[in-house]
Amino acid sequence: MENSNSSIEGNNLRVRKLELSDKSKGFLELLRQLTVCDSVSDKEFEDRFKEISMYGDDHVICVIEDEISGKIIASGSVFIEKKFIRKCGKVAHIEDVVVDAGSRGTQLGKKIVGFLADHARSMGCYKVILDCSDENKVFYEKCGFKKKEIQMVKYFV
Repeated sequence: MENSNSSIEGNNLRVRKLELSDKSKGFLELLRQLTVCDSVSDKEFEDRFKEISMYGDDHVICVIEDEISGKIIASGSVFIEKKFIRKCGKVAHIEDVVVDAGSRGTQLGKKIVGFLADHARSMGCYKVILDCSDENKVFYEKCGFKKKEIQMVKYFV
């Protein structure tokens, strides 16, 4: 897989929305670098893609494709939560930000997070929140986020 930093530098890398064809470009393999991502059939992928697409701008998955290798090398998602508080305000949640191991350190993560935060602002959100590990705290601070409170989780599986 040709994802060295040298091939990235000369590449015109842009953030775009996930497309159905991105499954064949290594999208799920990229997600496996982040967390558990079992194999998904083409039909399951298409069904979930269509389901998410029905939410329009309220749920956006974005990617960066390395046009030289044809592989998806970065991704992230944002969904908009509609509230009653703050005059029926909206909050954006950023999730699943990942950059391919061979492409880290090239500002792609910052590009993804910036795209998602800009989308949240354009949707009228009063804030955007995300969860991250302690080791990623400095990265998100560089993206303009600050630590607030703590995260709690309860898994069902």
